[in-house]
Amino acid sequence: MNLPVLNFPVVDFRFQKNEKGNLQVFDVIRKKFVDASPEEWVRQHLIHFLINHKQVPASMISVEKQLLLNNTKRRTDLVVFNSNLKPILIIECKAPEVKMDQLTINQALRYNLQLNVPAILLSNGLQHIFLKLENNEPKVLKDIPDYQSLLNF
Repeated sequence: MNLPVLNFPVVDFRFQKNEKGNLQVFDVIRKKFVDASPEEWVRQHLIHFLINHKQVPASMISVEKQLLLNNTKRRTDLVVFNSNLKPILIIECKAPEVKMDQLTINQALRYNLQLNVPAILLSNGLQHIFLKLENNEPKVLKDIPDYQSLLNF
């Protein structure tokens, strides 16, 4: 599998192949190797970006947090918490070939009905959309804020 170059700083990932010969990347949050699917490739870049460039403590990041939405189990790709373990950021990762559009935004906003966070980040690895929710109205911010700034949302 040829992994695409994404719009993130370079990361020195650890790789291995599983017994089926599939490429896997080490997830520093789950502390295990996971299949390097296109969406996972974006997620792993985001995890490293948040920890290394936005000062998000690794212990405050949850991968694939399960939630119940209209009696259906769903999973967010990433959730960032504050020190009181209150969710402050939902992150939705898409494969690089997936267009970032209103459907993607709506999916994250639906998840937020359950989590009630002040911010949402959507990324396909090439394009990133950061939304700050003020009075339940999404406002697009130009840059992804650091952890300390997120805590003040």
